This record gives sequence, C-alpha cells and structure tokens, in this order.
Amino acid sequence: NAYGKTRTPEFLAINPCHTCPTLEFSDGSAVWESMAIMRYLCKSSPKGDAYYPTDPEEAAKIDMVMDWRQTTFSPCFPSIGYIIFGMPQSDEEAKKNFKILRDSHFKTLTSIFLKETKFCFSDTPTIADLSIAAILTLIKGRSKFWVAVPQEVKDYQQRVFDAFPETKENFDMLSTMCTEYSGDGADVSPLECCQNN
Repeated sequence: NAYGKTRTPEFLAINPCHTCPTLEFSDGSAVWESMAIMRYLCKSSPKGDAYYPTDPEEAAKIDMVMDWRQTTFSPCFPSIGYIIFGMPQSDEEAKKNFKILRDSHFKTLTSIFLKETKFCFSDTPTIADLSIAAILTLIKGRSKFWVAVPQEVKDYQQRVFDAFPETKENFDMLSTMCTEYSGDGADVSPLECCQNN
C-alpha cells in the first residue's frame, strides 16, 4: 500500500491495481509488476542486454527464474518479512513458509540455478539475480530466521549486491529496516528442524 499512497485517485488513475512499483510513460500509460518493469528497462536501454540476454534460449532461462521467483519463491515472504512494513503477521505461517524455503526453494536456487555458475544460469549477474537477492533481505526482519539461512544462499546474495554497486543505498536502507525491526515476531525462532545448516 506504500503507506496509503497507492490508493489515491491520482495513483489509481495510473495503476488501477494499486501496486508498486509502477512505471509511468510519457503518454500517461503505465506498467506495473516488478519483473515486467525490469524486462522493459533492459530491452529499452542501450546496455540492457548485459542484464537481460537477447539470445532467446538464454533469455528463456532468465525468464524461467524470474517466473519461479514470482510464483513459487516470493509467496513465502509476506508471512516472514512484511512485518517490517507493519502488516499483520502469523509466526506459525512464517515458520511454515521458512521451512518450505529451507527444504525446497533454497535447494532449487543453489543446486539448479547456481549449479554451474556464479549467478542464475549465468556467469554474469542478470535481473533475475537482482530480483531474488532483494527479496532475501526481508528474512532479516526475523533475525533468528536469517541465522538459519544457508551460508551458500547468503554468499550468493552478497555476490549479487557486489555486482550492482549502484543499488547499495537502496539495499542498505532495506537491510537496516529489517535488522532494526524489533516488533512482534522479530525474535521468533524458525522450526527446530530448520535451525541447523
């Protein structure tokens, strides 16, 4: 809800789905959904192919990772990390979703997408990596959950952040919001089975 600003008549005129991010074009039209925006920015920028390949097969792999991020990986995060934005939370739901991350999704990331490369299906970083690394930060809102994240996943996130130094200010801001959160749920431990790497 971006603190109420996505429900104003002005914003709803641009994006009736009231989501952010939203990218408004000079003609007043707009696109929303972060993955669509990142693809557009890469396709419309002179050096965008460095982050989103033009080769159809390579692009399909990056698209696959981005679709996986949106449909499979990302749904685990609201219950874990949206508490930092003041949204209602359930510790039990957070534990359940963290277990899914630990038992399945982190393994997909490290043993499939990163099996032979430093980044997802690539030796250089792409927008798929940027989208995954960013959302991982939300786990820091529950410090004991972050401790239980496999080191291989943390190392991957740091590689991505190092590869995008121009985003440091934004990621540092999000990380600080998460690590300084001390409200309900901040001190909860993940399920016992998830505490050992």
